[in-house]
Amino acid sequence: MSNQVSNEARVIPLRPEPNRTEPIQTEPAPREPLWRDLVGEVLRRERLAQERTLRDVADEARISLPYLSEIERGRKEASSEVLAAAARALGLGLGDLLSLAQGELTRHTAAGRRTAAVPQRPYQPYNGLCLVA
Repeated sequence: MSNQVSNEARVIPLRPEPNRTEPIQTEPAPREPLWRDLVGEVLRRERLAQERTLRDVADEARISLPYLSEIERGRKEASSEVLAAAARALGLGLGDLLSLAQGELTRHTAAGRRTAAVPQRPYQPYNGLCLVA
């Protein structure tokens, strides 16, 4: 009879296996929108509601057409002077523009909270061996 010892090590997992019966959240939490994206959305929506072209608004606001386009697409962070000029060209005050953008932010964050309400995995204590070096 031989008492031969195996050369294979026994692996002890440090983390418990996940409980596969629990739902796993597959969607990442929605990203909070940037202010420049919200302001751009409002400017574009107001311009289109008035059936005006980018060129028309850019000329009236004395902003270059490509720059106004980039602002509307959320690519550029415009100064308050530029935003005020674009708002005036659309018949809005700067306060009106910012108030509309704040409304968009509220709408986006409320929608994000509803999406993030997916239940997370409850905390489960681990009753295993932990090796510390």
